[in-house]
Order: sequence, then C-alpha cells, then structure tokens
Amino acid sequence: MKNYLAMAAAVAMLASANSAHAARDYVWAAGSSTVFPFSTRVAENFSKKTGRKAPKVESLGTGGGIKLFCSGSGEGFPDIANASRPMKRSEFDQCQKKGVKDIIQLKIGFDGIAVAVDKDGSNYNLTTQNLYQGLAANVVRNGQFVKNPYAKWSDVGAGLPASRIVVYGPPPTSGTRDAFIELAIEAGALKFPAAAALKASNEPQFKAKVDPLREDGGWIDAGENDNAIIGTLTKTPGALGVFGYSFLEENVDKVKGASVNGVRPTAKSITDGTYPLSRSLYIYVKKSMVGVTPGLKEFVSEYVSDAATGRGGYLQGRGLIILPPAQHEANKAAVKTLMPMKRPAS
Repeated sequence: MKNYLAMAAAVAMLASANSAHAARDYVWAAGSSTVFPFSTRVAENFSKKTGRKAPKVESLGTGGGIKLFCSGSGEGFPDIANASRPMKRSEFDQCQKKGVKDIIQLKIGFDGIAVAVDKDGSNYNLTTQNLYQGLAANVVRNGQFVKNPYAKWSDVGAGLPASRIVVYGPPPTSGTRDAFIELAIEAGALKFPAAAALKASNEPQFKAKVDPLREDGGWIDAGENDNAIIGTLTKTPGALGVFGYSFLEENVDKVKGASVNGVRPTAKSITDGTYPLSRSLYIYVKKSMVGVTPGLKEFVSEYVSDAATGRGGYLQGRGLIILPPAQHEANKAAVKTLMPMKRPAS
C-alpha cells in the first residue's frame, strides 16, 4: 500500500511538473490580417525592450480570431483578438457562454479598404453603387432582385473601363470583407429604392439578399494574405483587389487605389471619414489573463504607447492611421484601469 501511495504521489508530482512545463510563457494574439503587421511589429519591439519571448501573432481573419478567442480562457486560447471591425453582439455572447467574461476593447487606429489595380492599369472612379452592381450575387433591376448579369465594369457605370469584372478579395472569415460588405455593398444597394425599402421592413432579409458576393468568378476569395492579392494584380491585367489601405501604401510602386464616390484613399480622407470605405481597428484583451500570461499587460501597454501608436510612432510609419490625441490618451488610461467593454448594441 505504501509503495502504491508513493507511486501515486510521484505520478501526481510528475503530472504537475509537466503541466507547469507546458504552461504558456508568451503572449498569443490571433485575428485580422489587416492588424497582423501592426501586432507583429509591436511584438518585435516588445521582445527587444523586455527581453521576453516574442508574442505569437496569427493571421486568421477577424471572425476566425474572435471565434478562437471566445472559445475559452487559459493557455489553450489566445489572450488577444485582433479585429478590423468591432466585436459583434453574437460574438460577445459566445465569449460569455464560454467563460470569457471581462473583455477589454482598445481601438488602435484607423484603416481604409482600398480597391486597387496594377499601377499601369486603367484608372477607376467607382461609386458604392458600382461596387454593389459589380460584385453582389443579387442585384436590383427594374425594382426586382435578380442574379447578377453584369460582365464588364462598363456595364455598371458610364466611364468605367470595359474590363471584365474580376476582383480578388478576402474570405468570409475576414473583418476586411465584413467591413467591405457593410461600407460598399450594402451602401451601394441602398441607392436602389427596392433595397432601401426591404432594409426598412426586414433587415435580416435585406442582408440575405444583398450581402452574398458573386461566386461566378466576378469575386474571388484570395485568402488572408493581402500581399498575395497584390502579387496577383501585378500578374493579372484588369483585375482589381480589395485589401487594407496600409498594404496599398506599402506597395505604391506596384498598385494604385481607385477613387470611391469621388474620394481617393489617403491618410487624411480616412481619418476625417470622407473616404467612404473607412473603418476602425481594434484589439480585444482577456482581463482574466492579465497577471497569468507573462508580459501580457506590458505588451498591451507597448501597443498603446506613444512610441507605437502615438503621432510619429513606429506603427504610423508602417501605415497605421493614428487616433486623435484625446483617443490615444484614453487608450493609455484604459490599459491602466482594465475597464471591461459593455455588450455591443448589435
């Protein structure tokens, strides 16, 4: 019996030691491909400054990152979700169900969604209505929703090139796609009285009709790697690509952005909201993991620091469009207080 108890104690000690050994000793962030390069740069600087292991940053798309983030607490799940849109109420509720109770929301800056073409290609002066007509699976014609019949951009807008409609963009898990559908596709659909009336009477049915993108080759899911889309544009004359503005800014030697509703994507037009495809970028942090995951609070503090997201900070140099000073200071205060977010309105 004594031998058995001794053996059991040894096994328990070994299991405990293995568990301790397996405990994660680095920060883990997952989500948006747009936020990915910013989080990666912060991770590099955090590691250099602190000597800690560099955080793990994964590009899974906003939806994929939030889903994994909300799947549970502990070392088996990310500490941070990177997002190129706000967390939805349904996602917040799923977090709560899985025990992820206190979530800190931090807006890190702004981005625009660029619609781009090879730098030697035609100039595109698009409207949100053009984008809806060119890319939605169902469009309004003569007051009725029909399967998209348009083959060329010149079919949907006077003065647009007679190029075949081929657009490479992010997949359904991407926050960039979610934002593009809201800011471009839905906004364009609302120019048609039949679609506007449907939204007013039955918003879920409006989304079911308007949000699906073409699956006939007009829209092509190109994965979460925005650099791959840029590479495709340089090899595919006439094709357009949809991705975050920061990638456009980093590749002005290869691609150029189209104007949307008469406004070109620039840092100024995105910050002041005149560019219609503008959005905010976020990180979501598990308060329960602060003090558990080594370096988590320090990493988040680095993210909201003047050096990173302040005016002239290294993320601005990488293409992030920074927050106004008051919002930036509020972010730094939020990290000190770790005040959880409220349930989203929608």
